[in-house]
Amino acid sequence: MQRSLAALIALILLFSTVGWSADFKKGFEAYLKKDYQTALREWRLAAEQGYAEAQLWLGVMHEKGQGVIQDYQTAVKWYRLAAEQGKASAQFNLGLMYSLGQSVPQDYVYAHMWINVAGSQGNKGAAKARELAAKSMTPSQIERAQDLARECVKKNFKGCD
Repeated sequence: MQRSLAALIALILLFSTVGWSADFKKGFEAYLKKDYQTALREWRLAAEQGYAEAQLWLGVMHEKGQGVIQDYQTAVKWYRLAAEQGKASAQFNLGLMYSLGQSVPQDYVYAHMWINVAGSQGNKGAAKARELAAKSMTPSQIERAQDLARECVKKNFKGCD
């Protein structure tokens, strides 16, 4: 009985992941065609269920006003959710939001921290963006941002700001 239950749970998880992938792919194809309503519909449920890639792209759509009214606050929400799951592009975008003060207080320390974390996850644009943020920071702010980035990685990206 326990083996059957475990097998059933494993199958449910497998099929729900496959469904997310199919929905995400369909949403991405729609996004590339600028069919933003379809992309939103396909990604929203997956994002609400915790799929980081869908969360990232919903953040992009809200930041740019693609298929929705431009809403930085909602973009930050989706970026943060994906960033906390280790999604480097979301971490990078969240850092940019802090750098620009879009729906979060303009804060170069947190901008540098998130961009640094994104770089540690392999984001290719992070080094240049981190340098740009550092130009507006004091040495002690840079040191604090680096400490925060190390702590953030240790906490597995949860509760970093």
